[in-house]
Amino acid sequence: MRRLKKLLKENILIMDGAMGTMVQSYNLKESDFQGKRFSDHSIDLIGNNDILSLTRPDIIKEVHTLYIKAGANIIETNTFSSNSISQSDYKMENFVYEMNLESAKIAKSVVNDFGNDFSFVAGAVGPTNRTASLSPDISKPSFRNISFDDLKNAYYEQAAGLIDGGIDIFLVETVFDTLNCKAALYAINELLKERNTDIPIMVSGTITDASGRTLSGQTVEAFWYSIRHVDLIAVGLNCALGAKEIRPWLSELSTIADTFISVYPNAGLPNEYGGYDESPKELAKFIEEFALDGLVNIVGGCCGTTPEHIRAICDVIKGIKPRKIPAISPLTRLSGLEAVVLRPENNFVNIGERTNITGSLKFKRYIKEKKYEQALSIAREQVNNGAQIIDINMDEGLLDSETEMIEFLRSIASEPDISKVPIMIDSSKWSVIESGLKNLQGKGIVNSISLKEGEDLFVEQATSILKYGAAVIVMAFDEKGQAETYKRKVQICTRAFNILTKHVGFAPEDIIFDPNIFAIATGIDKHNEFARDFIRATETLKKNFPLVHISGGVSNLSFSFRGNDIVRESMHSVFLYHAIKAGMDMGIVNAGQLAVYDDIEHNLKECIENVIFNPQKKS
Repeated sequence: MRRLKKLLKENILIMDGAMGTMVQSYNLKESDFQGKRFSDHSIDLIGNNDILSLTRPDIIKEVHTLYIKAGANIIETNTFSSNSISQSDYKMENFVYEMNLESAKIAKSVVNDFGNDFSFVAGAVGPTNRTASLSPDISKPSFRNISFDDLKNAYYEQAAGLIDGGIDIFLVETVFDTLNCKAALYAINELLKERNTDIPIMVSGTITDASGRTLSGQTVEAFWYSIRHVDLIAVGLNCALGAKEIRPWLSELSTIADTFISVYPNAGLPNEYGGYDESPKELAKFIEEFALDGLVNIVGGCCGTTPEHIRAICDVIKGIKPRKIPAISPLTRLSGLEAVVLRPENNFVNIGERTNITGSLKFKRYIKEKKYEQALSIAREQVNNGAQIIDINMDEGLLDSETEMIEFLRSIASEPDISKVPIMIDSSKWSVIESGLKNLQGKGIVNSISLKEGEDLFVEQATSILKYGAAVIVMAFDEKGQAETYKRKVQICTRAFNILTKHVGFAPEDIIFDPNIFAIATGIDKHNEFARDFIRATETLKKNFPLVHISGGVSNLSFSFRGNDIVRESMHSVFLYHAIKAGMDMGIVNAGQLAVYDDIEHNLKECIENVIFNPQKKS
């Protein structure tokens, strides 16, 4: 890791070119793919290039050697499809570990033969031939032919073979679905922790067309925010586009990513026969421009490229300084299909509450009656009314909350006008939260965890949330109960902050505190301080921890006035006016039903402010 980082700061490193293009040049036959070992295999193996590591290792070694001689510093193992999911098409699932092991050994032997301290073996981890974020059946939007756990298990097996074969880097590449990628990263990090080892991880996404989005619909910025929770040595783009077409998306990624940047485009766009016509000189010219403009740290070639392309790239980038990693300000960066950055000037983030079983009787009825189209219309309405995040809660005694959460999240994924915003997964059941995280390709928020059951469970759940790449809401709740007073709110949130940042590894900007908004004007004296204590606690927490966010369920405040919508909406508006000034910057609200503070009738406003601040109580 240290050696690679040092080299990347001093040089632009070169990746190899296409393995498939080179394999095709050998004009291999079925007998080459089967070899003696698989001569009686039940189905044809031709086209399964990864099996050649077992049946024609001489060819794979020769291809690696040609790329090293051309100047490549990083060569990829012949394992793009060496996972049980892709290999099931060839009925070769039982040989996946061996394929990865032997492919890594072949590549490592080539690097060792050259004795070059500037050369590394990257274990190629492809996307599989299935997608966890999209349905293969247009008539069943919530259907999936693969799950997060299926992907994680397949990637874990592949990663184990690659590690045992001696790779230097993991390369999760050609990412067209970020949920697939998150499963791969989860599996790799799980394995690295078990092995107590540290191997650098690179990720390379694929922009499928001029829209600048992945196949599963994410923008480049959203893609990066979805995976940046992992300590990646590099992130980049490859495949689908040629260097000319990839330029704007590479430039965007280079600006926002606080790690090294890689790019290995195709040799132009495919021609009418599926071939690639861009010459080594033409491709190298584009790569040289990337380097001169300070966009890249690692360059190479994808489909259609050969050792001649790599040699031409090596020639043009000699002496060009690598891109410097930019300093990125610590802001909360969330994503659905599109990115949402919570900046100080945003003032307040509306979290739509109506896709919550407890927040909307209509939504509850639609879910119970399996009327998912109508339920989706409520989510769409929340987004159209200005909700920047939508809160989804399925906790109800007569519902299978876990199943309903999965069904609804998968349905949302097929609705770009809804799934463009980040999702808040809201549940009191950990199994529901985790099921939700496994069906979220973007970076969402978990609502919520607390110290209610002690530090051990709190740390365990927070660690899992971090591995899935979500931000977290922490309730002001500990072993003694919910925090009602100013003092308890500050004490519990401070304790939680220290645990999350010092022991779990959460970035402060991914922590959101909910210091509890309780009902006021209930007729019980001690309740009269609830709103005032929330506002005071908010002010203190934002002063002590300026990067965190403060949120809350605003409708809780006015429960005593259920049925009187005018008073309730005015109470919410007045409370938010003062809480936002104190530092509250997020809230679960009905975005379409907030009165304008300045439009509230004077006497009503005055009465509400007296209730909120309880002036009869001496400070």
